[in-house]
Amino acid sequence: MEKQPILEVRHLSKYFGDNEVLTDIDFSVCTGDVTSIIGASGSGKSTLLRCINLLETPTSGEIIYHGGNILSEKINLADYRSRVGMVFQNFNLFNNMTALENCTVGLIKIRRLSKTEARERAMFYLEKVGMAPFINAKPRQLSGGQKQRVAIARALAMEPELLMFDEPTSALDPEMVGEVLDVMRALAKEGLTMLVVTHEMAFARDVSSRVVYMTDGIILEDGSPEDIFVNPQKDETREFLSRFMNR
Repeated sequence: MEKQPILEVRHLSKYFGDNEVLTDIDFSVCTGDVTSIIGASGSGKSTLLRCINLLETPTSGEIIYHGGNILSEKINLADYRSRVGMVFQNFNLFNNMTALENCTVGLIKIRRLSKTEARERAMFYLEKVGMAPFINAKPRQLSGGQKQRVAIARALAMEPELLMFDEPTSALDPEMVGEVLDVMRALAKEGLTMLVVTHEMAFARDVSSRVVYMTDGIILEDGSPEDIFVNPQKDETREFLSRFMNR
């Protein structure tokens, strides 16, 4: 049985002034897929995620979520963002809140859970990412890897249908990258639908069901990890991968 897309991006373009940073982007995300978006810095990867999350407004095109174009319909933005969640490269935690409070605030304000229900759900996901011992710590007391795991738990607690990751390891010291990637690998094994912008080529190769290579605001290649990493069709893809895989 063919998978149904949760989200479809159709002919999406984005300008900043006269500068076109995304050009005619087309792709879809299906249930259970782990789609990794790779490419050099400045290729438009993060802007694409920010458009999907409506942190940036696309200049033209459509974003279809369960059959409706979210750009032309009046949507509940907070509700949409809780269902299509996002983990940022710089954590975006509330510095005045504990790890637990960071994970419960959205559940109470957006999902309308009681404090008891919110705490129970937040604890479940903090435990899942290995952060249960740190529930009373504030961000300043946590390492970068720990902060990112709290950010992942906060996103998971909303129980999103799709979770997007924007360079989730790029702000981390090298020794902390592994602990975040391990969490992401476990989530992929559990069947979480994920859209990941990453420079971690081994993760993209080994964990993804699909890989998208972007350059200069366009999708140059799109296929299975084997298609992209073993048998890329374009010279530019081959050159990019040889540069990254030989580091």
